[in-house]
Amino acid sequence: MQPLPDRSRTSRRIRLRPRRVAALASVSALTLAVSASAGTGHLGPGGSSTGAGPVAALDHSSALGPCLINGRPAVQMSEGIPTPGGYARATGTVDALTVMIDFPDAPGQGKALDRFREFFPQTRTWFRTSSYGRLDYRPATPITDWLRMPKPFLAYGIDRGAPFDPGYRELVQDIVAAADGKVDFRDYDLLNVLVTPNAGPSALDTVLSVTFAGNADAPVADGVPVANASFVYSRQDDGSGTYDRTGYRVLPHENGHVFGLPDLYTQEGGGAVGHWDIMSEDWGANNDLLGWHKWKLGWLTTGQVSCASGTGTAEYTLTPLARPGGRKLIFIPLNTRTGYAVEVRTREGNDEAVCRPGVLIYRVDADVDTGMGPITVFDAREDSGGCTRSPNVHAELSDAAYTPGDTFKDRTGKIHIEIVSADASATYRVRVTRD
Repeated sequence: MQPLPDRSRTSRRIRLRPRRVAALASVSALTLAVSASAGTGHLGPGGSSTGAGPVAALDHSSALGPCLINGRPAVQMSEGIPTPGGYARATGTVDALTVMIDFPDAPGQGKALDRFREFFPQTRTWFRTSSYGRLDYRPATPITDWLRMPKPFLAYGIDRGAPFDPGYRELVQDIVAAADGKVDFRDYDLLNVLVTPNAGPSALDTVLSVTFAGNADAPVADGVPVANASFVYSRQDDGSGTYDRTGYRVLPHENGHVFGLPDLYTQEGGGAVGHWDIMSEDWGANNDLLGWHKWKLGWLTTGQVSCASGTGTAEYTLTPLARPGGRKLIFIPLNTRTGYAVEVRTREGNDEAVCRPGVLIYRVDADVDTGMGPITVFDAREDSGGCTRSPNVHAELSDAAYTPGDTFKDRTGKIHIEIVSADASATYRVRVTRD
């Protein structure tokens, strides 16, 4: 999302859960950028206008230049590369201040550190695995007890997660006031607020989890605005009773917004991307980030990405996205706003629940707002019903990957992507033809 000098812009998303179609889930992750520039490594936005990682150093004259698509300035949380300023960096050491809060009408159940352990060390491990070790995510919880808010939860009027609602602003100010004597906010890159799960409705009814990203108008603590913060409310899983294994994943999703990634699900749910990226549905079958997002965050080096911008036919070798090293992503730009991405997904790493390994092909559109479908995965097995049976999961795209012998063609027939072969190590040969 581009910085907005005079007003805030919000991005509201609504989920439709497959087994609760009548119950619209409220805003799952609301992101905000106000007069923001790139992060300094602390909670507040800093003074640089470039993003983190090797992508920031590229220009349009480089070999990858034609693939640096970007959206219009008004697009909220664009999929464009590089990520604009205003977000926390996603490479190197990132210190995450984590506090557990409760309320007079919703006292914390059990120990506050038990709530912390619902998310850690799993979240740290998830980021280390996904980033190939390029992100050293370090959670810190200097306050080990519940941080009691001065007013009942209901008194704040938190209903849909809107950050500029007076009640939400009061909550943030109260958190800062309660923690400020015990915490130096200048020491941290982002803030995680783990709310006691008995505050507010169940996540199966209304998802209140929310993220502030690059919000320079946030309340100030120790001289810095609390600009990059994720709030997690009630417990969330896919309805199969797997919370102890998958419930933590709402936090990597929310932190993804702090790093500048948009929501990939739409009002219809996860039908555009399914479970191929944690920024789509973050419950149910485990999933990694798409290769496009890994490049956007600086986790893929320039040598691991191929830009297929020329005409003619070329063949590429792709290694599984879950493994370090090797070429991971082919991007085929259609214009300055959009293009096709190609990568290999296998059953390993954060993709441990992939039920049909193969080559994933999807379209990236930098000119589409967060939560409006900026990425679309193409289904090699349309109307198959998919290959996963977890409750509350959009299963159709779970078998979307292409395998040797399959060919993808765009609607105009000008681009063909052929899956030529795969060896025993899941290294694929892919042929791209541009007429």
